[in-house]
Amino acid sequence: MNQLSTLPTTGEQTRRALLLLGAPAAARFVVDVHGALFDGDLSTAALARLLRERTPGFCAALRPDLTAAPGLMALADWSLDRRIMTPAVRRADELAMIVRVAEFVAMRRGAGRAAGRLLRELAPRVPGGVEALDLAEAARDALADAALTAQIAAEGPVREAAAARAAELDQKQQLYGVPAVPHQRGGG
Repeated sequence: MNQLSTLPTTGEQTRRALLLLGAPAAARFVVDVHGALFDGDLSTAALARLLRERTPGFCAALRPDLTAAPGLMALADWSLDRRIMTPAVRRADELAMIVRVAEFVAMRRGAGRAAGRLLRELAPRVPGGVEALDLAEAARDALADAALTAQIAAEGPVREAAAARAAELDQKQQLYGVPAVPHQRGGG
């Protein structure tokens, strides 16, 4: 029996959602965004399979120690420095993703209830977002916050050093991180 489908593949659906988000994101968030804004049948299990099977075009976000950031996926063609996650950069990326999603929803006439539900779920992640008339604007204001800007600047040297170390790794390690070294007991 021949099964023809007009739905995009899991990879195409994931790429579409990640391009909209513009930064490494948790699989659940990618699925939620895709489900609310696009047609398809994307699932977290399918996303996990993309990373587990090391599907070309997708990779893991990296921590400053160059191990894979748990649960965060990225596009392989994004630069190393864009895929290295530190706490303040992760927070800024989250706010930027909310801006992008809110603006995307605002541009789509009749976006539907799923898109509205997604925005309501995102609003508590933004200071003043629940009360804001414009979630994108509230997220932009949070991105411009002096404390967040200072935290990002303070993390800059750590991220630059990690990117320099990552550039020396082989291609596979640049995409999926270096294996974590298990904790050794009794090192005396």
